[in-house]
Amino acid sequence: MRIIGGKVFDLNNGFEDRELCTDGMYISETSGDDAVIDASGCYVIPGLVDVHFHGCVGEDFSDATPEGLQKIADYELSEGVTYICPAGMTLLEDQLTKICKNTAAHRAKYTTGAEVVGAHLEGPFLSAAKKGAQNEAFLHTPDIAMLRRLQAAAEGAVKLVTVAPEEPNGLEFVREAVSDGITVSVGHTVADYETASAAFAAGASHATHLYNGMPPFHHRNPGVIGAAFDAPHVRAELICDGIHIHGSMVRATFRLFGAERMVLISDSLRATGMPDGRYPFGGQEIEVHGPRATIAGHPETLAGSVTSLMGCMRQAVKFGIPLADAVRAASYNPAKAIKIDDRAGSLETGKEASIVLLNQDDLSVRTIIFKGELA
Repeated sequence: MRIIGGKVFDLNNGFEDRELCTDGMYISETSGDDAVIDASGCYVIPGLVDVHFHGCVGEDFSDATPEGLQKIADYELSEGVTYICPAGMTLLEDQLTKICKNTAAHRAKYTTGAEVVGAHLEGPFLSAAKKGAQNEAFLHTPDIAMLRRLQAAAEGAVKLVTVAPEEPNGLEFVREAVSDGITVSVGHTVADYETASAAFAAGASHATHLYNGMPPFHHRNPGVIGAAFDAPHVRAELICDGIHIHGSMVRATFRLFGAERMVLISDSLRATGMPDGRYPFGGQEIEVHGPRATIAGHPETLAGSVTSLMGCMRQAVKFGIPLADAVRAASYNPAKAIKIDDRAGSLETGKEASIVLLNQDDLSVRTIIFKGELA
């Protein structure tokens, strides 16, 4: 396949006027067949990678149903999100085990939709003081034995775990999880600068939805945000739905961390792609009005977003983030965070041919190619 006439995303150079070729499921130097796609008027970008979202189209990853996970994967691919690492909630170990087993089973029998590359355990190893929409009744002290049981149930598919490092055993949990090959993220935490810095020194390399679920960035108490900035290996998630973070802060954070360290996430809920109303969420209820989702009865507590990652990437551009930086933050950086950048997240020769064509005028999706096939 030859994709001609478009502006092709390049990690180092932004967008280039050149053609892109595929051979079977991989990006190649030359085309493997005679097929031609005219990408005139389009940006040609990698399929997006969402490492933090809970659900969409009425389904939640935490329900742990095969049908629900399949619907989630199908919807995400239709949005141009080709690799997904859905997030579980703070739940009892029995339910978390079901989530992990459902992930492993789906991966074993994959047929359609975005690739479920793994699972993100956003809970239960969090701080009650910054639980946000998480259910406090199910919080659990950081427990490496529990994490390893869940990893066994997932058949190695747990890619990312969020932890509040100030909790008992927090730093030891970080060290052990990192030694097991799991990316550790600091989040839903009241950790001060020193504790967060210790967690990053112990191997944590990610910050869960920066600004949300952590102390504010204060000039005398810089907290997690300052510690993340001072640790060059740490990437910071940002929910860029236009609700969670003000546009000025989005611009400032990209300047602060640099585009190479930003990870756009959707943190989307089952209400994404659905009408306004009430929906179950982690043993609670959320209420959705337009683009805003809150805990029912607590309109000041945001519960997550109802915007896909593609929508969040567009919002970042509306906020003034250069398109090439927004694309990188929604594709390559998250792929690198969960260690799938050897095959996904960019358009280099040899990578899987998961490609999205966006109309240049409004960044709407024109064409989706997933692993060399039109989706």
